[in-house]
Amino acid sequence: MRSPFFLVFILFLVTAEDHEIFDLVSAIEASEGKGTTFYSWLDVPSTATTSEIAKAYRKLSMQLHPDKNPGNAKIADRFARLGVVSTILRNTEARKRYDFFYKNGVPKWRGTGYYYSRFRPGLGSVFVFLTIVSSGLQYFIQRFNYQRDLKRIEHVVREARLAAWGGKMVPVDGQRKVKVYLGGRQRYDDEGNTVGGKAIDMVVSGDAVYILEPGGDMHPVDSVYRTWFIVLVVSAYHSLLDKTKGKSAEVQSDEKEFEADDGYDSSTTGSEQPGSGTVTPREGTNGNRKPTMKAGGKRRKALRKR
Repeated sequence: MRSPFFLVFILFLVTAEDHEIFDLVSAIEASEGKGTTFYSWLDVPSTATTSEIAKAYRKLSMQLHPDKNPGNAKIADRFARLGVVSTILRNTEARKRYDFFYKNGVPKWRGTGYYYSRFRPGLGSVFVFLTIVSSGLQYFIQRFNYQRDLKRIEHVVREARLAAWGGKMVPVDGQRKVKVYLGGRQRYDDEGNTVGGKAIDMVVSGDAVYILEPGGDMHPVDSVYRTWFIVLVVSAYHSLLDKTKGKSAEVQSDEKEFEADDGYDSSTTGSEQPGSGTVTPREGTNGNRKPTMKAGGKRRKALRKR
């Protein structure tokens, strides 16, 4: 089994050419089978000479040549990989690099730069990743604070019951006011007695324990729904909903005002119209002209009978 320090050392020696070898090794194992190496694919030993490698390449390339396998995309890919393998093994420096990983093994973790260059995330992927990580961290902090505060409350409740019931912790009837010390720097009261730090007044009534002067908010329980992203989405939804309701209320108010204004204009008498030249009789007076009538949603004057 290889040492982790050795694998870390390999990562420091990795170059761009090595990344090409890593990709080629992975592709050959996926295509030719697990554990297939450059040498086993060419069917030559690792000590083969350059001429032996060239001969093996020509033999295998005749089988995988695209002209003999027209329309076969997989064969074309295998033929292209075979050409790269032949080029690496016939180059002295490139073969040394491959032989190093051939003997020591190709590392599974190939460095963050390798994976970033091959699986470069987009803006959306980065945003989703950061949202999940930050929300998870926020939830963890919420849970940690909640558990810490819960233990603190349990300690305060235990101290209050101990002060009210005594050392035997036998419940008593009625309410008892007790003082629970929360720690902190010691101080002296008006009579010169030592007081053990900050204290709060509490009331013990049966099994229930209350703070004498409540007024603080309830501590919220840790929840995924309280993480920043979900809170932001819910807040935006409620804001949009409030705006929609506000616009709907304004439209209804405008419609009511319009109806009121329309009723006021339609009640205007004929004497207020310019250029009439006649006097319109008031309601209750005798005259031949009849009051206006509403027909078809508009106010029209009734036809005069002849």
